[in-house]
Order: sequence, then structure tokens, then C-alpha cells
Amino acid sequence: MLRVSAESAGRYCDGLTRRSFVQVGLAGMASVGLPTILKAREGSPEGSGKKTSVILIWLDGGPGHMDMYDLKPEAPAEYRGLWNPIRSNVPGFEMTELFPLQAQRADRFSIVRSLYHNNGDHFAGGHLMLTGRGGASGADTPGKSPFVGAMATAAIGPRRAGIPAHCAVPYASSIGLRPGYFGANYVGIQHNPFETDGDPNSPAFQVQNIQLAQGLSLERLQDRQGLSQFFDKLRRDTDAKGTLAAMDRFERQAFDLVTGENARRAFDINSEDPRLRDRYGRHSWGQSTLLARRLVEAGSTWVTVHFGGWDHHWDLKSGMENYLPMVDQCVAALFDDLTLRGLYDDVLVVLCGEFSRTPRMNDGGNGGPPLSKGTPGRDHWGNSMFCLLGGGGVRGGQLVGSTNHLGETPKDRPVTPADIHHTIYRVLGVDPSLSFLNHAGRPIQALEAGAPIEELL
Repeated sequence: MLRVSAESAGRYCDGLTRRSFVQVGLAGMASVGLPTILKAREGSPEGSGKKTSVILIWLDGGPGHMDMYDLKPEAPAEYRGLWNPIRSNVPGFEMTELFPLQAQRADRFSIVRSLYHNNGDHFAGGHLMLTGRGGASGADTPGKSPFVGAMATAAIGPRRAGIPAHCAVPYASSIGLRPGYFGANYVGIQHNPFETDGDPNSPAFQVQNIQLAQGLSLERLQDRQGLSQFFDKLRRDTDAKGTLAAMDRFERQAFDLVTGENARRAFDINSEDPRLRDRYGRHSWGQSTLLARRLVEAGSTWVTVHFGGWDHHWDLKSGMENYLPMVDQCVAALFDDLTLRGLYDDVLVVLCGEFSRTPRMNDGGNGGPPLSKGTPGRDHWGNSMFCLLGGGGVRGGQLVGSTNHLGETPKDRPVTPADIHHTIYRVLGVDPSLSFLNHAGRPIQALEAGAPIEELL
């Protein structure tokens, strides 16, 4: 038996759980799971004919703009923070001294400094950033709307057959919810992200969601599929509506995803050049980013990479000095790799989180016990945020908007999450007015009102 399984449980409105699986035996593949992902492509719009893809590096927990891409060296000490800005290879484009590698490549990406949604709730902020809509909060955490990436991939499918269109490495998680606001919601469970699971940095890493059952070789599986098709021929010949023939076509594509050379190569990160793996960093974040590059190169349309742990209410210094060099290494290596492979114009890299952190640092005792740690940090802040975008036809070396002298609010060119989403859809060639039926059967437009950031396009 071949089993394609999503590990995390949880029941959806259609009565299926994420433990639903595809089985292969004498009866052929069941129609639950991957075949339905592929079946949704039939009749989907062709879009603009673009071949662009997206890698979203999601900083789960809320990264602070004042410590990364929007430093305020002239502000009072409790605002400007602990690190100094450094110059980049683009005049006037500065960033934290903990980003020396990115500073040498600032011409390859741009920073939106005036992003905002004015919500300091993790769940509300995550829902706004990932779906473009409100509705969720800490008091009501389930997703209300589909992830913008799930809608995009439902519309256009993969860029190459035999690879999942929508992936997450190593898993899809928003504020501890899995797949959380990366889920497809009313667009359909089949458009949830395909999660690799595991740690891509482990020598023993292999994708757990696609595996042959013990004792079943590819040769035996292929033989069984041929036998299944032989026995099903009588039923196909008497099927006036062509339903079984269509099912066979989609099941064949699902079979190719599991057994095809393209998918097997893409997921096999251990076959990558060790020197390139070193450049990304021999840690989970670095290898997850490298695996994302492998997937978009193989044909995935949207891959999210999860970097968690950004809720720095205290001990900001050790947290950022641990995390930011890894982010610097991953982002720099990714842009270098995309450029060398001729993929820079075809892959949009996006880096952001659900919100930012307070411009004014606290004293480490915010909230009192048990939160008190005695070392400074920053709290929740959705009034001024950042988003990095580069590649995929987006102009590099640009700074979009600015914040006031204390970094509290946009000073000029305010940008909303919907504007970011419209920009991404423009890059992908997805019609933002595309509609999906919600649970009540009402058509809902994919994106909320907004506009692409034209100065980047």
C-alpha cells in the first residue's frame, strides 16, 4: 500500500481529517487526497502564462522592524535599541549591523517600511497578513478565510506537472496553529499546503508525507497500477459520463507525483552540493530555505518556510543575536542561488511576520510574573511593520514608505496587507477578482480592496 498522509489531525467541514490518505492497491488509488488536488486544475484559468513562483519566509511571532530594516539611530536609547545601522550596496538603504550579508545584496530586494494593520493580537495580525481579512483573534483563533497562497495555487496549479503547487517547509504553522491561517478554508482541504515535516538539516531527513509502505517497491507499485487499470477497463467502457476516465487521469497524475523523478529529486535535499548547503547554513532554517528553492525550481508555485520564535517580550538581545545572523545567511544565500540558477526573475521572495514590536523597549518586566525576565524586550505592535520583497520581477534596492522619527506609525506611503497581496498576485499572474464560494455558498473575492505597489513593478 502507498500512503500519502498529513500527520496533524483536525476535522474539517467536509468530515475529512488531515489524516485522510491516498491508498494504492489492486483497486487503484482512492479519490481522497492528492487526486483531488490535481482534479481541481481541470477548468482552472490559465492566468497570464507566467511561470513565476513565491517563497514566503514566515517569521512566526512578530519580528521587530526597529531591530532589522528600519533602525532609528537618532531616536532616544529606549527606542533605537541595541544595534547600529550599516550601509548597504544601495545608497541610503541601511539595515541592522547583524545583516552584513544582506547589506551586500540590497540591490536584489526591496523593503516596505510603511506596512501597517494596527492590530497587536497575534492571531488577528496573522489572519490579516495571511488571508487579508479580519475575524480571528486570541479569543477566537480558528481561521475564517483562506490563505492568499492557497487561493492562488487553487487558481493556477503547479508550474510543472508532478509537483505539489502549494508546499510548506517543514510545516505550515501560524501562531502555533497548524496549518492555521495557511489553510485553504472554504476553498477546499485539497488546497492546504503539502507539508514536508521533519528537519531538513537532519542527515536522515526524508519527506514523511510521501512514502511507500514497507515492502512495496516502485516496480511493484507500477505493476499493481497496471493491473488495476486492466481490471477497471470494463467499468470505464460502460461509464457513459466519463467519470471513471477522468478519475483515472487525475489518479495517474497523483501517482506520478509520488513516483515521478521530478518529485523525488526535488525532495531529496541530501543530494544537494554540500558546499551550497553550507552557504545556506547547517541549521533547520537554512536547509528549509534551500529545500524551498529546490521545490520552486521543480515546479511548485508557492512554498512557505517557517521560522518560529519571534515573540521577544524579553531577552531581545540574545534572541536577535541568535536569530538575525541565521536570517541573514538564509536570505543572502537564497538570492545568490536564485541568481546563479537563472531563477531570480521567476521567484519572488517575501519575508514578513504577523506584526512588529513596540518601538519603545520595555524593561523586561512587562506583564509581571511569570512573564518578567528582567531583561529588555519589545511588545506587540501592528501600527508599523516591514515586508521584504525581492525577485520575481520586483525591483530591488527600493525603500517603500517610511515611519515617523520614533518608528511608531507610517509617515508616508502607508501600505496595507492587501497591497502586499495584490503585488504578489500581479507577480504570479493571478486575477485578484477571482471568487470562491464560502461555506454559505456565497462568492467571495480572493483579495480585499488594495492595489499593487507599482513602484516595485
